[in-house]
Amino acid sequence: MIATLDHADTTSEISDFDQESSEEFRTELAHLCKMLSDANRLRIIFYLLKESELNVTEFCQRLDQSQPAVSHHLALLKQAGILQVRRDGKHNFYSVCRDRFQGVIVQLFESFLEPTNGEVRINDFLLTHARPTVIESVVAETVAI
Repeated sequence: MIATLDHADTTSEISDFDQESSEEFRTELAHLCKMLSDANRLRIIFYLLKESELNVTEFCQRLDQSQPAVSHHLALLKQAGILQVRRDGKHNFYSVCRDRFQGVIVQLFESFLEPTNGEVRINDFLLTHARPTVIESVVAETVAI
């Protein structure tokens, strides 16, 4: 819980630790949203989520953009920690840094969760969230390898 309500005077109090982590999270989320606010950078992320890994030439063809323009977008996304790079010969292959990306999204949704049932209701949509148990995460890591 980020804020607690003081029943004596009904003012919100936020601990120093929670305030710092909340501020850090808001800054990180704002930076992520800024990076994804550009249509070409958002398209890059969608292509990578679908294809897992692409190089600059493939992005140039799909985005119908010049190599310097595509490289600029990729550099910004890499610098923001959203993309990771793997070099193979003379080509750099880009992929989404899923751990960081997923961490921000999970933290965002957890801030909206109902504390009792792990659900978020937005109009007609119901999102549920449950952290995997240790055994589930070990199995998922084993399968991913």
